[in-house]
Amino acid sequence: MRNEPFKLTGQAERGEPDTATAAAKVAAARLRQQQRQQCLNAHLDLAGLQQQCALTEADGAWLEQAVERLGLSRRASHRVLKVARTLADLAGVSRIERAHLAEALQYRQLDRQPQGAA
Repeated sequence: MRNEPFKLTGQAERGEPDTATAAAKVAAARLRQQQRQQCLNAHLDLAGLQQQCALTEADGAWLEQAVERLGLSRRASHRVLKVARTLADLAGVSRIERAHLAEALQYRQLDRQPQGAA
């Protein structure tokens, strides 16, 4: 077996979408947001957040525990909800699921790490 050079086109082999596919998913998610609430998720106010980011009772309790454990502010928890709503939109599902919340919390934790500590 010979040593293969690094391939820049290896994304499809790992199951990752190519640029055109990713761009189409983002465009569809943005359109879904505009049709649902006449703005992007990032621009939701508190009333819009409560309406568009409703969680099941179990997921709401889970998120509250995570927010408390991580020491996040209300503002930060609202940002987590907006990111989770966007992740659900990218997945093409109408309800925010726990997996979306967990992923959004992971992104929040990455934002809080000091520079160069990844």
